[in-house]
Amino acid sequence: MVLTHSSKKTYIWQLPGWPNFQIDHDRLESLITSARQAQGMIIGKASAIGLTAIADVHQQLWIDEVIATSAIEGEQLNPDSVRSSVLRKLGMEYQAISDPRSEMIDGLVAIMDDALTHHDEELNHERLCSWHRAIFSNERSIKAMRVGGYRTHTELMQIVSGLYRKEKVHYIAPPSEEVHGQMDQFLNWFELTRPNIKRRKAESLDGLCRAAIAHLWFESIHPFEDGNGRLGRVILDMALAQDYPHSMRIYSISNQIMRNRSSYYDALEEAQSGDLEITNWLIWFLNTFIKSCKTSSQFIDDAIAKSQFWQMHANRGLSERHRKVIQKLIEAGDGGFLGGLTAEKYQKITKVSKATATRDLGILKEWGILFTSGEGKATRYYLKLGNWQHGLERSNSLQAGEAL
Repeated sequence: MVLTHSSKKTYIWQLPGWPNFQIDHDRLESLITSARQAQGMIIGKASAIGLTAIADVHQQLWIDEVIATSAIEGEQLNPDSVRSSVLRKLGMEYQAISDPRSEMIDGLVAIMDDALTHHDEELNHERLCSWHRAIFSNERSIKAMRVGGYRTHTELMQIVSGLYRKEKVHYIAPPSEEVHGQMDQFLNWFELTRPNIKRRKAESLDGLCRAAIAHLWFESIHPFEDGNGRLGRVILDMALAQDYPHSMRIYSISNQIMRNRSSYYDALEEAQSGDLEITNWLIWFLNTFIKSCKTSSQFIDDAIAKSQFWQMHANRGLSERHRKVIQKLIEAGDGGFLGGLTAEKYQKITKVSKATATRDLGILKEWGILFTSGEGKATRYYLKLGNWQHGLERSNSLQAGEAL
């Protein structure tokens, strides 16, 4: 956002030592160990579950990341449009969705894929600007914005919140005339510290800390007129992929940041408005990374449970409408099918009569695929999958008969 506003704060790029960040390694040692343990757990699980299951995890995490990285900036994307774009990028069967933002979504998916699958290629001005074009090429409402190039306006680049004339200035970025030089320095550092290249700097820098520094540094320069948050998180993804090379998404960083958006902005503001000692920022990021690993672990556990579920019921003789309803319940997730499944909802999904719906639901319950809560017209059906609870207080007798 561009506004003219005075500020008495001193920002890190104005300090004489910029960008020589200072880190208290003693404060980070145990947290880095915990983060690496969490990372190792995810990598181990991902390696053990097989190609099909990890592909499902990769797909779902990718969808969540696209939605979350836009939601952090206050943009709500259509989940069906995002799913369609991700499946198309993966070369899988997809349902085309009519959405005026489809091109922007496709662009965001494309650059996230590029950062992950081509993490071993240099990040330079041209590549970064092509990423910017990808997410703004069809934004008719911002014709005056410079797309695919660093900002050149003379006004201050400010991060603000609050009502008109009562804005709070959180951060002021370097003036536009300094951006190219600042980005030269950042991109050179990013390349020279990239793991597994001959030109890597002699000093040791933990890869997770490098990713956190890269995000903070890029956001502090704020080189584009808009889209800096999304691009900064793509750079974060790229740095994490360089730390542990992989071609599939196994973390959900943006999703975790979205869950703690307020603390994310607070941590950024503190780091950008203080001195060059950024240990608190790194602590915040490492804790966020650990939480992200726990989220990914749950995704993997769910993928395993789904795989076991289909294996258990492989010989049940499920009809196409059975599978259609079950798949919708699986996609909705634990408790995601609001109010549970009813005979009426089953009818709408499958286009069958009430008698057929009631009979089908009874069969699925008899086969141990569904369980019920309530009686009579209040009967609700829920999927028996792994440790899914659907927000219900389930009796011990029910739980005893539902283990996969």
